[in-house]
Amino acid sequence: MKHFLLRLLALLLTPALGLAQPAVNIGSKRFTESYILAEIMARTVDTAGEASARHHQGLGNTAILFAALKSGAIQLYPEYTGTIAFELLGLKSVPERAELNRELARHRLAAGVPLGFSNSYALAMLESRAAELGITRVSDLAAHPQLVLALSQEFLNRKDGWPALKLSYRLPFPDVRGLDHGLAYEALAGGRVDVMDVYSTDAKIVRYRLRVLRDDRGFFPAYDAVILFRADFPASFPRSWQALQGLQGRISADQMTAMNAAAELSAVSFSAIAEDFLVARPSATAAMQRERGSFLQALFGPDFWRLTEQHLVLVLVSLALGVLLGVPLGIWADRAPRARVWILGGAGVLQTVPALALLAFLIAALDRIGTVPAILALFLYSLLPIVRNTESGLAGVPRSLKDAALALGLGTGATLRLIELPLAARTLLAGIKTAAVINIGTATIAAFVGAGGYGERIVAGLAVNDPVLLLAGAVPAAVMAIAAEGVFSTLDRLLIPPGLRDQPPRPG
Repeated sequence: MKHFLLRLLALLLTPALGLAQPAVNIGSKRFTESYILAEIMARTVDTAGEASARHHQGLGNTAILFAALKSGAIQLYPEYTGTIAFELLGLKSVPERAELNRELARHRLAAGVPLGFSNSYALAMLESRAAELGITRVSDLAAHPQLVLALSQEFLNRKDGWPALKLSYRLPFPDVRGLDHGLAYEALAGGRVDVMDVYSTDAKIVRYRLRVLRDDRGFFPAYDAVILFRADFPASFPRSWQALQGLQGRISADQMTAMNAAAELSAVSFSAIAEDFLVARPSATAAMQRERGSFLQALFGPDFWRLTEQHLVLVLVSLALGVLLGVPLGIWADRAPRARVWILGGAGVLQTVPALALLAFLIAALDRIGTVPAILALFLYSLLPIVRNTESGLAGVPRSLKDAALALGLGTGATLRLIELPLAARTLLAGIKTAAVINIGTATIAAFVGAGGYGERIVAGLAVNDPVLLLAGAVPAAVMAIAAEGVFSTLDRLLIPPGLRDQPPRPG
């Protein structure tokens, strides 16, 4: 516990004191290839010896990465020329890199270091199903409106994705499912869907015996893999930039496919794949020979204590902030009937905002990713149960007791401190417990903004469709929630007098 408190204090004070070592923050999206490329970039920066690389895994979709890059929360991440042109810059076509950089310069960004391969979007079906229906091209889909499509959320909403493709090919399909890319393969193999979007370097295309439909109208342009970076990065980290330039042209499409296969089919870690690539080991062959580790190996992996510490920091700091603000707000709501509606209503509205939407808003508002926006989001989510239970507990204190206290000469503040709060303590504590359990579960989403915690495993498990890795993230979060229940039950016995424990806490 002493060690954890020292680490927590260092985490909170180091940024303020300016003692942190120079760091290069590298982002990645929530799919296998992006994880691997970012890990290769991070290890390359580390070998330059100029700064320590921090890989913020699975930050989310293109918009979140772009916002994080422009704000300076990250300095670089792997991207594709087609995505830059259509999704980020709103261009009609993919220009030469010089023209692309002229457009990016308006955002103080640049694209460079072409990695050597292209990874285009495509639509795919099971080979058996496509052969049965005689479908070989995207245009053939128009004659089969009964087919069920499941597309990734990003492809469904991006400008160079489904809306434009549907218009270009005049496809029917008014109702298309949104499904995580990693899970869509299983749905396709199980016959629950007929068509999904894939990347041309996906390892599972061969494994699941898919037919990639020919883009007969040339809708999809080349998506050359490059590094998208802040324009000031080469000058700020010249040795790191020189090391990264050594990656130019080093990764072929076959190599990328093999590395994706190592992660998705053999559960090799992203860091191990990056290391194999950089030291020129035959990672594809070695990876395919490795077997998935057991659940216990995944659960107590080398990252276990780091993720546990990060998760505890997110929960404890946000909960402390929630108590510091929520209890006074609950007291105010009890004392001021007119303000009660606004206080409880405002806290209730915050609870209804989707977590990812709130995180995206805080990233834009704070111009940063990582621990701070995650803690603020969790703090806002903790307010409702704390405020409501504080107000409910105080409202349950009999009026006669308060009048008696005032008759004995106690002031309003003393009555609150000595009479009302002790009597409301059990209900108040129940609200804090509820907030703690909510925050433990919600904190797993913090991994989407690079704040770490057990969510890192869940996000990575979704990316490679690894149920063992998913459980290795979900189980410790569930155990932590159960432990929190036990801690608050113990506090209830220690802090609440026996006479008050005879009555159940009032619900908030």
